[in-house]
Amino acid sequence: MKDILNIGKSYLGIEIDLLENYPKSKRDLNKRLSEKTEEDRKIARKFDARFFDGDRKHGYGGFEYNPRFWKPVVPTFERHWNLTSNNSILDVGCAKGFMLNDFMLAIPGIKIAGIDISSYAISKAMDSVKKYVKVANATDLPYENSTFDYVISINSIHNLPLDECAKALKEIQRVSRKGSFITVDAYRDEKEMERMFAWNLTAKTIMSIDQWKEFFTDNGYTGDYYWFIP
Repeated sequence: MKDILNIGKSYLGIEIDLLENYPKSKRDLNKRLSEKTEEDRKIARKFDARFFDGDRKHGYGGFEYNPRFWKPVVPTFERHWNLTSNNSILDVGCAKGFMLNDFMLAIPGIKIAGIDISSYAISKAMDSVKKYVKVANATDLPYENSTFDYVISINSIHNLPLDECAKALKEIQRVSRKGSFITVDAYRDEKEMERMFAWNLTAKTIMSIDQWKEFFTDNGYTGDYYWFIP
């Protein structure tokens, strides 16, 4: 679905699933709901080794590069933005840099950069991207205005409290020249809301799709967007 909202002179970008080719996994939400505790969420939100490479109940349960995840996704971004080697991309919440690596492979010469709040993830970044990534918070991106053509943030800014999430949106807007794309946890109805909260491990800001759209426009975000709905 493509939906452009006009708020006075401010335009919210396109609602589009640029992750449509990301492999979908089967999720046992009932099991996850029964097993996840607030202590598990507290540990996961530290985004340290336990979240990435520790027990599955605290996060990924082992976060390793596999080309089947991002390799089929990158061409979708390439077509959507007509990306070439002349472009630059920032990944906000890049973790170990898997997606950035696949951008470099697909579009040789493209300029890439990434930030993540996790010092552990950055320390374990792939060798191919290590010199391009750094530890930073999405609320205070360490770049000048309009540094990058495009900014991508996949399931990251919703890990911040509402006020900091607003700051992150404004920072993404500030450092991007041409456009951006974000995904956040969301729901359309009560059933999806229950599923979302059962699945959630790290997000601190979860809203309905309509609430997110209003939040985007209220904070001057004009990029593209989509939702994570388990």
